[in-house]
Amino acid sequence: MLILIDQILALANVFVTTIALVLGLHYNLQMFQQNGYKNGEFWSWLIKNDARQRFLTVVLLDACVMTFFQHPVVDLVCLIIAIPWTIAIIFTYALYWRTETKKKLVVTARVKRLIATIVIVYAVLFVVCHERVVLLAMLYLSVLPYIVILCNLINHPIEAGINRHYIRDAQRIIRENPRIKIIGITGSYGKTSMKYYLNTLLKDFYDVLITPGNFNTTLGVVRTIREHLKPSNQIFLCEMGARHVHDIKEICDLFPPQEGIITSIGPQHLETFHTQENIVNTKFELADAVPEGNRIYLNADNSYELEKASEYGSSRKVIFYSYKSDKGYHASEVKLSTLGTEFTLTAPDGETARFTMRLIGEHNVINVCGAIAVAHEQGIPLDSLRVPVRRIEPVEHRLQMIQRGEVTIIDDAYNSNPAGSKAAVETLHMFDGIRILVTPGMVELGDKETDYNYKFGTYAAANCDYILLVGRLQHTDPIKKGALDSGFDEKNLRSFDDLKSAMTYAYGISGEGHKYILLENDLPDAY
Repeated sequence: MLILIDQILALANVFVTTIALVLGLHYNLQMFQQNGYKNGEFWSWLIKNDARQRFLTVVLLDACVMTFFQHPVVDLVCLIIAIPWTIAIIFTYALYWRTETKKKLVVTARVKRLIATIVIVYAVLFVVCHERVVLLAMLYLSVLPYIVILCNLINHPIEAGINRHYIRDAQRIIRENPRIKIIGITGSYGKTSMKYYLNTLLKDFYDVLITPGNFNTTLGVVRTIREHLKPSNQIFLCEMGARHVHDIKEICDLFPPQEGIITSIGPQHLETFHTQENIVNTKFELADAVPEGNRIYLNADNSYELEKASEYGSSRKVIFYSYKSDKGYHASEVKLSTLGTEFTLTAPDGETARFTMRLIGEHNVINVCGAIAVAHEQGIPLDSLRVPVRRIEPVEHRLQMIQRGEVTIIDDAYNSNPAGSKAAVETLHMFDGIRILVTPGMVELGDKETDYNYKFGTYAAANCDYILLVGRLQHTDPIKKGALDSGFDEKNLRSFDDLKSAMTYAYGISGEGHKYILLENDLPDAY
C-alpha cells in the first residue's frame, strides 16, 4: 500500500513539477533576455534578486534528502512536502507572468535555440537517471536559473558562429554601398532622441536610414543594415549604445563612421563600467574612430566632453553645440509654454534663426541644437530647418507631454539618470499649477546609487508639490530621506507598491490650478 501511494504521489509530483518547469523557464528566460543574454549580468542579477526565487531552495533541500536518505518512508514524506510547495511555486511564477511583465519575453530564434538545448539537457539526464525521474525533475527545477546559464554556455559556439555570419554579411552590404555616410551617435543619455530629431531634420534633404528603436548594440546595428539598408540611402544615423568598455569600439571597428555625435556623458551603467573614467573613454571611442579631419559634434555644456575636446582639436574638426554657453551652435532667449519651446540659435559664424518646437526640457533644447548643428554642417541652411524643427515629435517616454483633461502627464519614464532626473523636475517646476512627481528611483548606478537617489530627493523637494514613490524601498528610501532632509512636507510624500496605486492617488489630489504629473523612470521587470 505504501508503495502504491508513493507511486501516485510520484506521478503527481512529476506533473506539477513539469508545469513549474515551464513557467519557471519562461520567467528566467525573460530575465535572461532583459540582461542582454549575458551570463555574467544574469548571474549578478540572480545574486542581487535571490529573494525572488528563494522558494526553489525548499525543492532543492527536499531533493537532497531524497538522494541521501533513500527509504520509502523518507520519499513519501518528501513528496507530501514537495507537491503543495511546487503548486505554490506554480502560482508564484504565474503571478510573475501576469503582473510583473512590462517587457514581454520575445521568442527570438536565439531563445528557441536556448529552449531546445535546455530540453535536450533534460532529456539526456532523463535517459541517464530514468529510474529516479521524480528526483531529477525536482533537482532540475531547483537549479533552473543556473541551467539557463549552463545551456547558454553550451550554445556559445553556435551563437558566435551565427553572429559572425551576420556581421560579415552586414559588412558586405556596407562595402557594396560606398556612397553611404555613417554618422555615429552615442552618449550616456540623449542619443536616441538625437537620432530621431536629426532624422526629422535631414529626411527632407537626404535619403536617411536610422537604427530603429533601441537597436544600438553591435547585433542591433548588424540587423538594421541587413534588413533595412537600401542602395538609395545616403546617410546612416547609427546609434551606438554601451554597457561595457570597448562596446563602442567594437561597432566602430566593424562599421567605421565618417562623423560622430556625443550627446551627453554622465554616470550610467556604473555596475558594468565601474568608473566614470571608463564611461568617458568608452563614449570617446566614437571620436577616435572618426577619420582625421572629419567632424565630431560635442556637447559644450557637458564638463566631461569639454575637458576631453582638447585632445581632438588638432586632428578632427570639433563642432560644439550648447544651451548654457556661447560655444559653437548655441541657444538663447528660451521660452517655455504648455505648447512647447521657442529659442534663438546662433551658428559659429554669427548667423541666427528663431525656432519653435513642441518639445519641453533643457536637454531637449540642447539635443535639438545638436541636431541643427549636424544638419547645417551637411549643407542645409538654418532657415530651411525652421519647418522640420516644428515637425519634431516627442520621443516616447522622454518628457513626452500627454493631455488628460485637467491633467497633463509629463512622461519621462525611459531610463532615468542623475542629470536627466534633475532636469526633469526643474522642467516640472516651470509650470504653473500642482506639480506631482511619480518615480521608482534610479538603478544601475553601482555603489553610488543611494547617493544619487538621495540627491534626486533634494532636487524633487525644491521643485515639486507632491512626491509619490513607487516600489522597492532600496531605490525609494534615499529619495524620501533626501526630500525630508531638505524640508519637504512629509504629508505630501507618499509611498506605493505599484504605479497604478500612485497614479490613482495623483489624480485624486485636490487643489487650485492645472495638475502636472511627471512620470520619472519606469523600472523594467528585472528590477
